[in-house]
Amino acid sequence: MSVSIPFAEILKLDRLKHKAWRLLGPRLGVLHQYTPRPLLQITDKENWEAFDIDAAPRVSLVTPSFRQGHYLGETIRSVLGQNYHNLEYFIEDGGSDDNTLEVLKTYESQLSGWISEPDKGQSHAINKGFKRTSGDLMGWLNSDDLLLPGAIETVVRYFADHPEVDVVYGNRIIVDENGFEIGRWIMPGHDSSILSWADYVPQETLFWRREIWEKVGGQIDESFRFAMDWDLLVRFRDAGAKFAHIPRFMGAFRIHQQQKTSAEISEIGFQEMNRIRQRIHGHVPTQQQIHKAMVPFLLKHIWVDLKWRIFRGA
Repeated sequence: MSVSIPFAEILKLDRLKHKAWRLLGPRLGVLHQYTPRPLLQITDKENWEAFDIDAAPRVSLVTPSFRQGHYLGETIRSVLGQNYHNLEYFIEDGGSDDNTLEVLKTYESQLSGWISEPDKGQSHAINKGFKRTSGDLMGWLNSDDLLLPGAIETVVRYFADHPEVDVVYGNRIIVDENGFEIGRWIMPGHDSSILSWADYVPQETLFWRREIWEKVGGQIDESFRFAMDWDLLVRFRDAGAKFAHIPRFMGAFRIHQQQKTSAEISEIGFQEMNRIRQRIHGHVPTQQQIHKAMVPFLLKHIWVDLKWRIFRGA
């Protein structure tokens, strides 16, 4: 005897499954997670002792920019607002024809320097910018992303307390084009093996020591237009770098219609990601193999994300 289920009940079950997946499924890789809300106010800063100003290392930060004048001012303010006295902040613009120059001139007295001239793309701009820096600690921040309050101080103190660590990164908040929060990536702690399959490291929170940068050649691979950060992470790992995840929100990744990530991922992004996988594995793994390899890492993420939402709110 067969029992038919009314169509309305099937729809209800599908909705329940969808809701359960939204609540309990992984949020890494998901860019729109909930209705826009005011950006999280960072309140988890530790009660640190005052800096030894003379001993504080120089931090070199580069922002590659091209036609992002609408967001660039907010990006710059998020860096200058760190109030870190030994900051070297250089902006490398690719010859923008929007209001970028006006923004740069507004803040130029507070920058280490800036230049606006044609380049060969983002990777080339990052390399050009870093060649103008000399800091002990390094990172880059795209011209539409943000550093969250206290991020640089967090990084500097972590490196000071963990001299064996070469590379650090934190958690990510996702914001929309109006600066409202629409998601969070809460990382489960570092796992170098996952870099063989995918890159979930929030790039805007990534910092490293200059020694490891020089060890892997002192430059971004300019043949990459999309996955240059994943390529760099793999090169760090293969050079013996020790990574650490800092369980703190340190950066905000912006989603908007003009951004390269959305426009190019289907065109060249997958090609570049498969190129990295080919180099690591000797072949391009199937999607099934990739998903299977990522399951343990994503389960850890689901657990720490769920704990955050239960105990801290989300």
